[in-house]
Amino acid sequence: MDNLAHSLVGLTSAKAGLDRLSPYATIVCLASANAADADFLTLFFGDRWTLLQHHRGITHSIVGTIAIGLFIPVLVFAIERIVAKLRNHKAKIRFRGLLIASFIAAATHPLMDWTNNYGVRPLLPWSGRWFYGDLVFIVDPYIWLVLGGAMFLITSNGKAKTIAWSLFAIFVTALMVLASRSGSGAVKAALAVWVTGLALLTSLRAFGLHKRFGRACAVIALILVGSYWGALALIHHTAYSNAVSFANDLAKPRGEQFIRVAAMPTLATPFTWQCVAETDRAMYRFVVNARGGPSPANRYEKLTGQGAQLVSLAERDRRAQALLGFARFPIERVDPENCIGQAFVQFADLRYTEPGTSRGNFSVNVPVDCPSK
Repeated sequence: MDNLAHSLVGLTSAKAGLDRLSPYATIVCLASANAADADFLTLFFGDRWTLLQHHRGITHSIVGTIAIGLFIPVLVFAIERIVAKLRNHKAKIRFRGLLIASFIAAATHPLMDWTNNYGVRPLLPWSGRWFYGDLVFIVDPYIWLVLGGAMFLITSNGKAKTIAWSLFAIFVTALMVLASRSGSGAVKAALAVWVTGLALLTSLRAFGLHKRFGRACAVIALILVGSYWGALALIHHTAYSNAVSFANDLAKPRGEQFIRVAAMPTLATPFTWQCVAETDRAMYRFVVNARGGPSPANRYEKLTGQGAQLVSLAERDRRAQALLGFARFPIERVDPENCIGQAFVQFADLRYTEPGTSRGNFSVNVPVDCPSK
């Protein structure tokens, strides 16, 4: 998920009680909740394909989470000891409490990332297998609203903090307004919920009603997010069942053997799911609405013959290897189909895009020389 969501989870976990375990626990929770994304530093030692290969890798694994849970409090503990010695002050950190807070916050990162369809690889370095929750879109304004709202009520105890939270709300609202201009009804509905939520939070803060709950606001917010995930899991089960049924209906008339299907979340709506189905001869991309029928499916036939031969040659390219190591539903297309001289093999991950469509790390065109006839 995005780092705003990770930061809000870290802060909310701290305010739910972890900050009582030791001084500086809130800072440690924020750092540990985000530290797994330090794998973005690989971008400085390579290119975007290097990043694709390593993102959500070892730092998001069980081993990486344990290492982060240990490293952050040790670092903060050492810094505080050095500063205390230089200033002749008594050290205040309770290391055991700081360690517990760090482990809990660090564990929230791969857990949250697992909930979306990008996936995580928790068994590295022993296994590179990807695991996908397929519950929450990678950016979720409802999670921002619940956790951010709770933190606003708890921490806006001064003019500077109130202004900071207000600027944050204005910034996110502006982003949602821009997104809603695309015409998506789901984003417009999310914007309406967001504005209504802001109005409710402002009213609670203005009348001081939040003081009755105090830290309980953080606990309630975390419970609400967990309940939201549970509700999405139930809706996803229905959408997945519909997708399997529709995929079988697509495969049978063509005599194809159904292999697998995935129903994946979309932005700001819990009822619309992007689906990809694979058979022995093709892949299909369609949308399922948990409250209605599926959309018409786009069919992508798997390459055979000369096309498969060209794909085999293109797979030697470093960029293709990085994409194929990441892709959940890889599909290829050769352009032009009648290869004379040189052709492009277009790779794509159908979760996010189609062959021939330029979209960041999710597709790549590899030139290959046509084999001699």
